[in-house]
Amino acid sequence: MTYQVSAIATTVLILSIAIAATYYRFVWHADTPGEVPLDEVAATLLLVFGGIFGMEMYARYAHKVLWHDFEPGWALHKSHHEPRTGPFEANDIYAVINAVPAMALCAYGFLTPHVIGGVCFGAGLGITLFGIMYMFFHDGLVHRRFPVGPIAEVPYMKRIMVAHQIHHTNKFGGVPYGMFLGVQELEAIPGGKEELDRLVEALEAREAEAKAAAAGAR
Repeated sequence: MTYQVSAIATTVLILSIAIAATYYRFVWHADTPGEVPLDEVAATLLLVFGGIFGMEMYARYAHKVLWHDFEPGWALHKSHHEPRTGPFEANDIYAVINAVPAMALCAYGFLTPHVIGGVCFGAGLGITLFGIMYMFFHDGLVHRRFPVGPIAEVPYMKRIMVAHQIHHTNKFGGVPYGMFLGVQELEAIPGGKEELDRLVEALEAREAEAKAAAAGAR
């Protein structure tokens, strides 16, 4: 419950600040009052999506090379592969570490006019949005640290969840290390797609049984 409150409160706060900052940045740096600098808007949007995709690629690399293969990184990350004894774990510090470049890029981009500012601001927003998405999918959907509602019913979301659960079994050498493209990463491994399909089918069968039992108890 403590983690859920922290996650929701942080998300609402960050999104509110991001929306307000985005609006005031373009208003503040407009050469003509009321004019929307389309080149800056385009640069910002491009880097928002680029930042999200780039973070998925970075997360895949960092997860394997820095958090699993690198001993100091594993010293923190191993808490995520062990039973949790409270609302938080040592591995959560990585979220704080990743927030530093995001905040720096957002701050620099907010204060800097023209396209270069839009690029930096967009990259910072992209990293931030990825972090929020990762928190809800990884911590909420996969590890059930808080409920995520109907997200868990979306078929592809189930595949993301099961793919990450396979990572925790170490059956394919830890693959997948990515999150949102973890399904594709796993399916590229011999036997990965078959294992994923099998576990997803088993999950859906258990869910169907649970729903039938709940309906019968009414």
